[in-house]
Order: sequence, then C-alpha cells, then structure tokens
Amino acid sequence: MLFPVDNQQFFRELDRRLWNSADQLRSNLDAAVYKHIVLGLVFLKYVSDSFEDRRKELKQQFQDPENDYYLGGDADLLTTELEVRDYYTEKNIFWVPARARWRFLRENAKVAPGEKITLPDETVETFKGLDILLDRAMQAIEDDNPRLKNVLTKDFARLQLDPDKLGRLLDLVAGIPFDHNELKAKDILGHVYEFFLGEFASAEGKQGGQFYTPHSVVTLIVELLEPYSGRVYDPCCGSGGFFVQSEKFIEEHSDNQTFNHKERHKAVEARKRQISVYGQESNPTTWRLAQMNLVIRNIEADIKLGDTLLQDGFPDLKADFVMANPPFNLKDWGGETIRDDRRWEYAVPPAANANFAWMQHMLYHLAPTGRMGLLLSNGSMSSNTNTEGEIRRAIVEADQVECMVALPGQLFTNTQIPACIWVLSKSKAARDGRRDRRGETLFIDAREVGYMKDRVLRDFTKADIERLAETFHNWQRGTGYEDLPGFCKSATLADIAAHDYVLTPGRYVGAEAKERQGEAYEVVMPQLVARLREQFAESARLQGVIEENLVGLGYNE
Repeated sequence: MLFPVDNQQFFRELDRRLWNSADQLRSNLDAAVYKHIVLGLVFLKYVSDSFEDRRKELKQQFQDPENDYYLGGDADLLTTELEVRDYYTEKNIFWVPARARWRFLRENAKVAPGEKITLPDETVETFKGLDILLDRAMQAIEDDNPRLKNVLTKDFARLQLDPDKLGRLLDLVAGIPFDHNELKAKDILGHVYEFFLGEFASAEGKQGGQFYTPHSVVTLIVELLEPYSGRVYDPCCGSGGFFVQSEKFIEEHSDNQTFNHKERHKAVEARKRQISVYGQESNPTTWRLAQMNLVIRNIEADIKLGDTLLQDGFPDLKADFVMANPPFNLKDWGGETIRDDRRWEYAVPPAANANFAWMQHMLYHLAPTGRMGLLLSNGSMSSNTNTEGEIRRAIVEADQVECMVALPGQLFTNTQIPACIWVLSKSKAARDGRRDRRGETLFIDAREVGYMKDRVLRDFTKADIERLAETFHNWQRGTGYEDLPGFCKSATLADIAAHDYVLTPGRYVGAEAKERQGEAYEVVMPQLVARLREQFAESARLQGVIEENLVGLGYNE
C-alpha cells in the first residue's frame, strides 16, 4: 500500500532507528544468520499482537449482556473460553500457544539463569535463559500450526547469543510504535518485515539479493499486470514479494468512495478471496522466509520447496497471472537432463543459460487469457547464443510479447547487470476494457527514470511507477496514449522483424545512442573484438608502409 507523505516520513525515521539499533546488536553474527533472528522476533511479535487484539475483543463480547457471546459473569468460564482456539481461527487470527505469547516472553526476559519461573500451565521450572525460552516458543507455534512446520527460527540457543544483546533486541522489537495516525499494527509490522528483508539483502551482498526483488520493481510489475482476481503464480517466489504486493494492489485499488470503512474492509477481504496463490522456491532458507512473510499478511498460499525447472511443483497449473524474478543468466541449471520436456514449446533452451527456460516455463503455465511479467537481464532482448534468438523470434511471431520495459541500472542489491521487464500475454484480443492489440507491441525505455536514493542504489518514486503503468494501460485501452520519442513506441510485428527480432526498446523509441548500453555481452563483445582486429590489421599495414619508407631513406636495420 502506498501511504501518505507524513506516514512515509514516519516509516523512514522508524526504518533508520530500527536498522541502526539492530545492526549495533549484531555482534559477530553474519547478516545471513542474524536476519532469521530479527525476522523471527518480528514474526513472533506480530502474531502475538494480533492474538491479543482478538483476545481483548472476545473478552468485551463475553462480558457484554447485549452480545451473543455473553457468559453471564462466570470468571472461570471466561478464562476457559478465552483459550478456545476456534474463536480466533474463525476470524483468521493466528493461534498462538500460551508459552509463545509476547507478554509471557517479556515478563521473563530479564530473569537471571537459575531462578524459578512459572510457566503458563502453572508449572514451575528453573530458568535456563531467554534463548531457550524463545526456541521453545517457536517450537510450540510450529507444533500447533502445521503450515509452519520446520519454518521458524529455533537457533537462539545453538548460536550462543549474548544474553544482554538478545534481551535488548527483544526490547527493540517490542518498541515498534503502533499509534501513528491511521496506520494499523499490520501495516507497520508488515513494513518493518519488508524493510529488514531489503536491508539484509544489501548487507549479505550477492547471495542475499538472490531472494529479494526491490519493492518498487515488484510494485511496477504488479501495477502493469493488475491481478484483481484469479490464480497468481511465481515459480521462483523468494520471500513472497509478488504475492504481498498483489494483495496490496487489491487494497489500493478498491473504491474508497463506495463503502464506509467497515463495508470497504469486507469488500476488500472478499476480493482477496478471489485470488489464489501458488509458488515454488528452491532455497530452503528463503522458502522459510516466504512462509513467515505470508503468514504475517494472512495470505493463504501453496508454496512448494524444490527446483522449479527440474521438479515442477505444479505440472498442471494454468495461472491467470505469472510474475517472477528468476536468477539472471543462470548457468549449469541442468537443462541437458530435460531436453524433451513438454514446456519447451518453441525450442530447447540453452543448457548454459536458463533465461529462456524460465520464460517458456512461465508461458506453459499461463492460462489462455493470462498475462505474465518477467524480470530478465537485458541480454535476453538481443542475444542469439544457441537457441535464444530462435526462441525469442518464435514468441514474437506467436504474438505473445505485449510490452518491453528497459530498466535503469543500479536497481538491485545483488547485481549491476542491466535488467528489463517482459510483459507477455497469451491473447491480445479485445477483453475487459482493453482494445484489440494483436500485431502490436509497446516498447518503453525507462533507463533514465527514477532517482539515486544513495550512492549505490537507484529507485522509482510513486510518480515514476504511475507514469510507467499509465503509459502501458493507456496504450492497452487506446485512450490517452501517443508515442513519445526517447520514451515509448508502439511497434508492429513488421517493425520488430525489420530489427531482426531484437527487442531492445532503444531501437524503437528513437534513442539509438543509448542502445549499446542495453545490448547483451554476447552481442557486443564479438563486434568490439572484430573492430579491434580491424584496427590491429590497419596498424600492421601502416607499420609496413612506415618500414618501407624508412628503408627508402637508408634506415634498413
């Protein structure tokens, strides 16, 4: 959700304070390890707070004579009923076992090892440390919630964390404020979780960035596809960013004028139920992050663990929306073992680069009227290595390329490789307010869009995203669109064929001077080598001429 300016300022200040404080407590732990400690505590705090909010609501209802839940003033019955799981799950509230509740953990966080503590079941035991208490809390949640089996962090004791720093980290998470304007706890904690994912990706470098797609890029792809209802699929879902943003898209684009707050909430929740979510992730650590992220957002999802290209977790799925940011230019992905796979409709993808394996996999899983957004390196738009040019040409000739967006550099924490967005559609026929776009493709050159948010990373503003999405949607609808030299161009299949099926937007929008920046290494390097060899040959020829002249002058050594 895109919040007002004053709320954005609140988030920026909160982000700075939380990260600086958390980083000071990191000690000697690698960011990749520390990440799970911090995010585990954020998860625990969120589910506990949601549980306590529902508990307070129930208590009021149980004590209200006008309410159907009224218990007649029986204190023992009240205590018993407040622990009935069904009262929470009926409202989609995550059930939190008593020994995992934040209040119990905070009450015992400062107890010295060796002292006695009373557990929620009234038994007394010797306190062994906050780390043990947290491990037990996480285990209790997993035992009570099958969806989170083997997902949560239970390494607090094993890592031998400094007790004082762990206690201060608990205080830091406990201190996240919830009383700012119209923001809800879910908004704030969800933002904090997402913020920490991004910061840890940056701290970890290349490996951390493998699972994190910048929020603005995720938002742009979701805004381009408009996933209002249907099946949403991400074959390399990372921490679940596309799923979270799809839910936010529904919230953001629901009509605020039609409903009062309560009715709007019901309408938004009803629309969310029209979305079903499917995903797959090969990295077990990242798969755990996705499960936690989606539970925090109360998003029901079927997320498989495994290598999507080699072990397709949804062989029969046909999705209405497919969104993904697969690893760029993935080599040695095992393609030689599945050359006869039914997903390779256009040609067998190269075993040395998985870009067009991902693309054909996503197209295979696209419903007859489905749309997909795929992030790839710029090389995918022009490379002719092995079968890549053949596949790209076949997809263009099948009229499935709807829009190409060239992105600016420095958007990603893990790579400086220039990237682009492929928007593909199984059908460009007129439908749902969109005109007939058959035989047409929109090219957008966004390499100069955005701003440098620090010395290293570039980002998009809300206005940037709106401009790019609006350009695309105006073109789709046929209203308010016109070609803008240097920015956007609506091209025909004949235009693309004339450019030998190269899809670099700079070739079409009139920015030829920018084109080489976005071309693939495999294309540019041979051209540069050939030119260098020509220059070497010319240099040798001139050297021969000079030698002959020197001999003529009597210098014949």
